[in-house]
Amino acid sequence: MAAVDAGFARSPRGVLKLGRMLVAFVAFVCFVASRAHEAYTALAIMEVIITLLFFLLYLLKLDKRMTWLFWPLADIFNSVIAAVFLLIVCLFAVIIKTNKVTLAGGVLGLILLVLCVVDAVLLFQKISISGPRERNVPAK
Repeated sequence: MAAVDAGFARSPRGVLKLGRMLVAFVAFVCFVASRAHEAYTALAIMEVIITLLFFLLYLLKLDKRMTWLFWPLADIFNSVIAAVFLLIVCLFAVIIKTNKVTLAGGVLGLILLVLCVVDAVLLFQKISISGPRERNVPAK
């Protein structure tokens, strides 16, 4: 049974991950309600699921047990790739603005883009590239 890191949920990175999930879920609801293109809804729900998985990974301290991957770097890649996709898809949603709910989902997606970039920057600051590296850097 994995130990739970209760402090992670209250840490800045934990709160940021929870915020990402919340904003992505609200954007998903907006896209579904507006019957927007499937790409909008798929991107939003994928962001919720992947962020939830990373949140659980750090919350349950599985990153320390599964040492076959450098999880902070994978988390950075996830945030950067999500930001690029969000930029493209949500700009289309804002520019095309089929209706007001699609526009709201696009704006929420752009807010989510900012949260992804902030998450990547915060984690990148925790990783030392030039110095000695531990196997897993704490996610807090």
